[in-house]
Amino acid sequence: MNDLTALAEATTAPPLLELAADFPILSRPVNGRRLAYLDNGATTQKPDAVIEAERRFYRESNANIHRGVHWLSQHATELYDAARASVQRFLNAPSADEIVFTRGTTEAINLVAQSWGRPRLTAGDEILITHMEHHSNIVPWQLLCEQTGAVLKVAAVDDKGELDLATFNALLGERTRLVAITHVSNALGTITPVAELTAKAHAAGAIVLIDGAQAVAHTKVDVQAIGCDFYAFSGHKLYAPTGIGALYGRARLLQHMPPWQGGGDMIRTVAFERTTFAPPPQRFEAGTPNIAGAIGLAAAIDYVGRVGLERIAAHEHALLLRATAALGDIPGLRIVGTARHKAGIVSFLVDGIHPHDLGTILDSEGVAIRAGHHCAMPLMARLGIPGTARASFAMYNDFADIDALVAAIRKAQDMFGTRRPR
Repeated sequence: MNDLTALAEATTAPPLLELAADFPILSRPVNGRRLAYLDNGATTQKPDAVIEAERRFYRESNANIHRGVHWLSQHATELYDAARASVQRFLNAPSADEIVFTRGTTEAINLVAQSWGRPRLTAGDEILITHMEHHSNIVPWQLLCEQTGAVLKVAAVDDKGELDLATFNALLGERTRLVAITHVSNALGTITPVAELTAKAHAAGAIVLIDGAQAVAHTKVDVQAIGCDFYAFSGHKLYAPTGIGALYGRARLLQHMPPWQGGGDMIRTVAFERTTFAPPPQRFEAGTPNIAGAIGLAAAIDYVGRVGLERIAAHEHALLLRATAALGDIPGLRIVGTARHKAGIVSFLVDGIHPHDLGTILDSEGVAIRAGHHCAMPLMARLGIPGTARASFAMYNDFADIDALVAAIRKAQDMFGTRRPR
């Protein structure tokens, strides 16, 4: 890190938050050890408030929505609609009608690809992404290019893991129809300047989709301030249940997008001769939705709001600084991804130990990390490595988790005979 004063302070400062007691799974020992859960980039653990909200729905309010005239159905509909309003406020979207519930970021991006992109793109049109993208922000565009004849362009990243703005600017042109970029790299933690990139894309006449899966739990997201046209995120990375997420879409775009899936609740009228469709967002929510998941997502948003995203961001930055210093002090360990602006993710390699072997040894010590390519194989290829070990932080982590990580890495080095003196 380039701020040595902050780094020195972070290595001695006490944890800023004490929230582990709110997350019941964190009290469960793993392999006889205190659990140090550092795989938050894959999924976060859930607080009691979220678990209880979903349990309470099934115990007290379970019914299908938008169809019934009985009290339970109307009550469930009110809860579901209130959850949509919670997401609207969380993202500062202009209208709740601009929030589409999905299964997560992956489904949201596929929805945009097929509903916005497929009817509009033609041969020679261009989609611009970056080397940092998760597979979920690569493969849907590849499929769309195969279907339409559009061309996928990729902006480079440098050896630090930062976006090369010169190549981004060079690739952004009159044929660019869509720019799809990550807000925070899941593999490196790099924070991209999404507002700046959105402004550049709009100046070129393109629309912008942002993959916010790794951002929403760590920083305040304001889609109006960013200026993007679409913003996608997954609930399970925001302390909410799995199988629920949301897509923000600008109203003028959603209104002219055809349905992606057909079925119940997304229609206005159905006849064998012709079907007419409901307005957004119902048009994009065919079938019975994940009602309990939406309510759980709203509970997670409320929980994060009570803690405060600014406090969470400061706490996780302190963890990042502490981990960067501690891991950098281990001979034979190389941190992968040293961008100036990073979220709470540290990826690394240890000489002589495959990341999968390292992850297994750390697990035996109660330390949960992720090892592999992190659904970012093109990025790994760009960096010339098969994968990394990744520690990713959340609001409930503390310095003891980092100490456990460091101790477990040194034990792995001892086991492989690769430990060197400092």
